[in-house]
Amino acid sequence: MLYRESGDFSSTYAEDSQTFPIKFDRYRYYFVLFIAIAVIPFMINDYWVNSLFLPFLIYAIAAIGLNILVGYCGQVSLGTGGFMAVGAYACYKFMTAFPEVSMLVHVLLSGLVTACVGVLFGLPSLRIKGFYLAVATLAAQFFLVWLFNRVPWFYNYSASGQISAPERTFFGIEITGPNTQAWATYLFCLMFVIFSAYVARNLTRGSVGRKWMAIRDMDIAAEIIGVSPLRAKLTAFAVSSFFIGISGALFFSVYLGAVEVGEVFGIQKSFLVLFMIIIGGLGSIFGSFAGAAFLVLLPVALKIVGVDWLGWPTDIVAHLQLVIVGGLIIIFLIAEPHGLAQLWRVAKEKLRLWPFPH
Repeated sequence: MLYRESGDFSSTYAEDSQTFPIKFDRYRYYFVLFIAIAVIPFMINDYWVNSLFLPFLIYAIAAIGLNILVGYCGQVSLGTGGFMAVGAYACYKFMTAFPEVSMLVHVLLSGLVTACVGVLFGLPSLRIKGFYLAVATLAAQFFLVWLFNRVPWFYNYSASGQISAPERTFFGIEITGPNTQAWATYLFCLMFVIFSAYVARNLTRGSVGRKWMAIRDMDIAAEIIGVSPLRAKLTAFAVSSFFIGISGALFFSVYLGAVEVGEVFGIQKSFLVLFMIIIGGLGSIFGSFAGAAFLVLLPVALKIVGVDWLGWPTDIVAHLQLVIVGGLIIIFLIAEPHGLAQLWRVAKEKLRLWPFPH
């Protein structure tokens, strides 16, 4: 058997309720973390970072944030792109107004600003839900994009209407601007991914997460047993927007370097992150990572196979990607609503019993 559970028991409540109660799972987690921190930075180049690792890490943070709101609290949101734009523009204003402050502080403050905006647009959730809440958050998406386009103060009265990240360092190493190194930007984003996953995992397993899930399952029953819908829904919007704001700040400052809000943070971005959590699995932190990895790797894999190997035109490959993503969303919504995360859980249960059938 791949899982050696003989002699692996818990003697305290803390051991019994830990995230990885089986030693094999803990060792595997530590191994993956060691590879991500101590091995990958020495093996990657600019191509791998810009095409795979940075998009995956940044989208994983955004997917974690949206999964908290949609998967754990049950509040539908289509304004992810707009909230990412809030994080990006807040980071830009902090970087230009306070150049002596650490980039770490800028990104965290951008998340806090986005959390405040998320709470503001989350107020309609106290009265409406479902399709009507989705339309309200969609209105927030269009309003925020319009706001950043029409108010010159947000882009410092630039003639082009774009925002560009100035050069900034973290412990003396450049992480924004044209002279960055691949390993530095990777580790900077990885630090926020680890922080986001750790905070989200502990929140969803604690009393706050249980209140979110009670609201998701049946809000009227949750209110009867003492859960405040006001506090639960607004904290979900705040925490979700905080993570999404961090991802928007990193997407602008570390990954792209210069953005135009309508092109980068349009409605397509909101649907992309929503597709990530649907395919990865609603109500699962691992599902956020799985969905982000799948939708980041899919275009690269299709380009290699379709364009480089088979010689297909690039427009056919681009349309094929849309067909595959749409088909998978339909399949997962019908056959496996919990996405890739549930398939992974089933596979682990099979491995725990292999090679025995029962």
